Amino acid sequence: MKHTLLIASLVLLSLPTLAQKKPATTAKKPVASAVSATALTSGKKVYTQNCLTCHMADGGGVQNMNPPLSKTSYVLGDKTRLINVLLNGMEDQEIDGESYQNVMPAHDFLTDQQIADVLTYVRNSFGNKASAVQVGEVKTARAAKKK
Repeated sequence: MKHTLLIASLVLLSLPTLAQKKPATTAKKPVASAVSATALTSGKKVYTQNCLTCHMADGGGVQNMNPPLSKTSYVLGDKTRLINVLLNGMEDQEIDGESYQNVMPAHDFLTDQQIADVLTYVRNSFGNKASAVQVGEVKTARAAKKK
């Protein structure tokens, strides 16, 4: 029974038209914390093209070189700090008690939408569950960087 419910839930989540036909008595998530399937799909594409080489397909990173993206304070914590990692790059950083030596170049060539999507994807993949990164948050961080 639990297995059937899990499969049914996954089908409903992956098919927006079916999800809209849920009974009215089902509680809905608040819009602010909702993570869209479109953002996750777009974010996965950006991740595959720009992040996978260093952070690996499973988000596990490479010990002492590239930090993992699974359940770390950088990924699940302050979104502005995480956005700034993409905009400014990072090097010789200690994350959750571990030191990572590789230089991560700035990815400020990505659009605000791409950054929001990839960070939303990372914050909701590899065992993570966190709120979506909004385009407006990326725009604000990028504008602050220019000052």
